Amino acid sequence: MAKTDTPLIPEIKPEQSIELLKELHILTRDGKLNQDTRRKLKQVYHLYQFIEPLMADILEHKGSLNLVDHGAGKSYLGFILYDLYLKKFEHAHVYGIETRTDLVKKSEELANRLGFSHGMTFKAMTVEESIQTTELPEKIDIVTALHACNTATDDAIRFGLAHNARYMVLVPCYQAEVASVLRKEKGQTLGKTPLSELWRHPIHTREFGSHLTNVLRCLQLEARGYQVTVTELVGWEHSMKNELIIAKKVGGFKKSARERQLAILEQYCLTSLKDRFAY
Repeated sequence: MAKTDTPLIPEIKPEQSIELLKELHILTRDGKLNQDTRRKLKQVYHLYQFIEPLMADILEHKGSLNLVDHGAGKSYLGFILYDLYLKKFEHAHVYGIETRTDLVKKSEELANRLGFSHGMTFKAMTVEESIQTTELPEKIDIVTALHACNTATDDAIRFGLAHNARYMVLVPCYQAEVASVLRKEKGQTLGKTPLSELWRHPIHTREFGSHLTNVLRCLQLEARGYQVTVTELVGWEHSMKNELIIAKKVGGFKKSARERQLAILEQYCLTSLKDRFAY
């Protein structure tokens, strides 16, 4: 495993795997940081600061931890979390769930090269398969989804709810479904309320649909007993897709959140999406 105890680049933490940073294209092949990769590394550390206390909480109280990175892609986030923190703990395990078998195979190969295979497992599964399989723990401690595009964030939420996850950490990406329905139903809404001006123009339809999607997601989580915090992941200068949703399981079903969610779906003619957001 390629490491450095005294990295020449001050931004890199001493315990990090240099080989991993190169594989993730945070470091160039000759071990350098350019302006773009330095910004990428800053984003990684910023996200890690939010997740590290959650992992520490689970390990302190339970003595073990399982984390599922849902819609993992190249398992970028899972590798970073394992390398920076979880590799120190014998009873910590990261599962990367991804539908594309080629990416799963590459992640497995990288884990083997880094010596991480005892603590990292990768599965090629659909969301339905990941919910129903017996190859994953019945109770999941943390579910993550980083820049999960379109409905992939919703899939991660469904998975987390099905496995009664203690925490969910979500960084949503573009989701077109709500905007598509808003566009389709404009004839039923435009002019009937001044609020319809919020999505009258196409670009506003897209942006308002994206915002409304995340509002509905947060209400879904609250309705299912989660305390939800929404914050900014990185500065606007880095990415426009920077909303971070952190959900902590604190109780049971919350009727008031479900009622607000259903009212929003009704008001904006989105009742066709009830099965997506309110189950």
